[in-house]
Amino acid sequence: MKSIGIDIGTTSICGISADCQSGEILKSVTLPNDSFIETDKSFERIQDSEKILKKVFSLVEELTDEGTVSIGFSNQMHGILYTDKNGNALSPLYIWQDARGNEIYKDGKTYAEAIGGFAGYGLVMDFYNRVNGLVPEDTAYCMSIGDFATMHLCKKTVPLMHITNGAAFGCFDIKESRFTVDLPYLPPITKDFAVVGEYKGIPVTVSVGDNQASFIGSVKDNDTALINVGTGSQVSVICDSPDVGDGLEARPFDGEKYLAAGCALCGGRAFAMVERFLARAVEIATGEKPDSLYAQIDKILETKKETFMKADSRFCGTRLDPTVTGSYTEITENNFTPEDMLLSTLYAMTNELYGMYSSSGKKCVSLVCSGNGIRKNAALRKITSKTFGCEVQVPFYKEEAAYGAALTSMAGAKIKTLEEARQLIRY
Repeated sequence: MKSIGIDIGTTSICGISADCQSGEILKSVTLPNDSFIETDKSFERIQDSEKILKKVFSLVEELTDEGTVSIGFSNQMHGILYTDKNGNALSPLYIWQDARGNEIYKDGKTYAEAIGGFAGYGLVMDFYNRVNGLVPEDTAYCMSIGDFATMHLCKKTVPLMHITNGAAFGCFDIKESRFTVDLPYLPPITKDFAVVGEYKGIPVTVSVGDNQASFIGSVKDNDTALINVGTGSQVSVICDSPDVGDGLEARPFDGEKYLAAGCALCGGRAFAMVERFLARAVEIATGEKPDSLYAQIDKILETKKETFMKADSRFCGTRLDPTVTGSYTEITENNFTPEDMLLSTLYAMTNELYGMYSSSGKKCVSLVCSGNGIRKNAALRKITSKTFGCEVQVPFYKEEAAYGAALTSMAGAKIKTLEEARQLIRY
């Protein structure tokens, strides 16, 4: 028996086939998500939902066979698209990077501030669209890209949204598992990893937000913290209550517990900025544009252990304050070097996450690190282990969100309980 997991990410779409007994990934296929649509609006980030759907169908067709017993999904969170009563897309996918919520609404307040949310969240973007006449006239439902995919895979016209995606839209009461705004096109919500329908007789379960899916696909128990470093970065811990500390957002997890998530908008992107800075310096000095400098950077950081330079890596602002900027301070004649800049950036990235983790009040016994931004950076793993005071474990498989989608589909299709499915994880 095997379960399929599909993760619809911002820049790639990954599909895996996992053995339900051993947990081994039998096949993995990743396609580029090259669906971005060019726009003349500086704040707008949109993708072609139909192009994404075609890639999803291609992956599902390639991965399923007579041994497939369930199909699960995870998706990039917060994004929103509109469909008509027949399930046809009426709009592009407005993704989490879209900043229309930071535009001024009235009385000096942004759209996000006016509705009590964050830029990039689905119902903040919808609020902007409603005010500016951008909601299509025939809209019957709005949904995440994962809901759109499962709906079409099962030949349905009405989406079913998991609480993880509902909360990611904003304006959502996670204690009551319901939206706090009354809009006619909001989809039905479920707390369960419910079966949406079938694809060629195979149960297809509801799509889960990629933060929760990555946790499920990476962490075996509820006393371990997860750090994910990609373009942005996150620290996540399981809590019994949605009342969490400053800088953290409480998100639904499995209908009973909550995931306290601290999100840094500039995670691996901060380190990439320094690499680009150094590459540009090389180009200026030599007249030739160099290939990636990451191999040389890794070698430098094998021996560079300490720095007095201080960095603030919040170059993209924060969820609470988009005007925050990054900085480098305590620079001296002796430490104004590429090595110090690199190392101080890694410490800044880690310290931002540790500050969020500390405000949760939870003391985890171990730490799991996922995402290419930390998988490929040995120096960052060492700094993270030192800062958090925990041994770092890295999942054996790098397709954490897709793997989590496969595990939730096992639970939704009643093949295993979620706890049993999570025991398949290896490090």
